Amino acid sequence: MTNLLQAFPEKTEKERISIAKKFYRNLTDTFIETIKAFSVSEKFINKHCTANFPVIHRLEEKGKSFQIHPAHHFNWEWANLHFPLHFNMPLLVVYMPLSNKIFEKIFFKNRSRFGSIMLPATGMRKSYMPWRNKPHILALVADQNPGHPGNAYWLNFFNRPAPFIKGPERSAKDKGCAVVFVFLKKIKRGYYDTEFVLATEDASSLQTTELTKMYIAALTQRMYEQPENWLWSHRRWKWEWKPEYGEIIN
Repeated sequence: MTNLLQAFPEKTEKERISIAKKFYRNLTDTFIETIKAFSVSEKFINKHCTANFPVIHRLEEKGKSFQIHPAHHFNWEWANLHFPLHFNMPLLVVYMPLSNKIFEKIFFKNRSRFGSIMLPATGMRKSYMPWRNKPHILALVADQNPGHPGNAYWLNFFNRPAPFIKGPERSAKDKGCAVVFVFLKKIKRGYYDTEFVLATEDASSLQTTELTKMYIAALTQRMYEQPENWLWSHRRWKWEWKPEYGEIIN
């Protein structure tokens, strides 16, 4: 509720409570759907998930690696199973390993079973090396909290300064690759549609922080359209800005 008040001060308390109730229903659905993901077939996933894949296919035809930047929209677990069934290039997904080794092994196996290649963020450099010179699609979630607020871009996000990780933008600029934003929308219970948005065909042509600002603007728009489908329960504004973190970028 604190997060919703921060994001939507113009809404009444009744409206924010309504969003919260819908959010908790979506969170519960996602929990159940994640369990279901261990037994679903390719046919099931293709029936319950849709996307505008031509955006991806046009980039794949050029034969060059590129990045996709998803967000914490429900249900990312099903999207991870859905995408590689339709991508023509290998999909590399950077993720944070679970602390419980048994659950980590179980989830790693399930997330990989339709073709996603899972790369642990804790050993990203080593695990990515074999793919550096091979055409691929690299998925980097771009709306997560940074581990160190001093090593982040600070931008206004829903009326308050918030840190954004630098990795996705820096990686894209260093490689001069295309970037596609990824936004999931819940159509109804158990059904999702993915919107792929081409942000740039060459990230190196953009000014520093421009790609991140574009991402925030696009993400904010989708959150206004369907606020109950984003992960409000995590502490996205847990860090307070300090002068030593650098300027707040407008």
